[in-house]
Amino acid sequence: MKTINQRLLMLLGMALSPLALAHNPICQCEPGSEDEIVCTGGFSDGSGAPGVTLDVISYDEEVLVPGKLEDDSRFSFKRPDGEFYILFDAGPGHVVEVDHTDISGL
Repeated sequence: MKTINQRLLMLLGMALSPLALAHNPICQCEPGSEDEIVCTGGFSDGSGAPGVTLDVISYDEEVLVPGKLEDDSRFSFKRPDGEFYILFDAGPGHVVEVDHTDISGL
């Protein structure tokens, strides 16, 4: 028969196990060659995000460049005119927005 401490530890481990599997989305964008922008997406656990939606959106909510991350978790696009942001959307709770003003070198 298990002791109370063993049961408590087992219940605590079961309660905390989903936290160990949690990972946060990450998206980084930087200037590429000429007027190109290159974005890389993934998760804080080091995993990539191939196939995840990455859209370029104007401030008036028009999708300027629809896209998905390639097999290497990268997506390149021509810099649009005007103000925009990049939306990395891996599902509920896994969304990152990168504003054009946050991209170094633009």
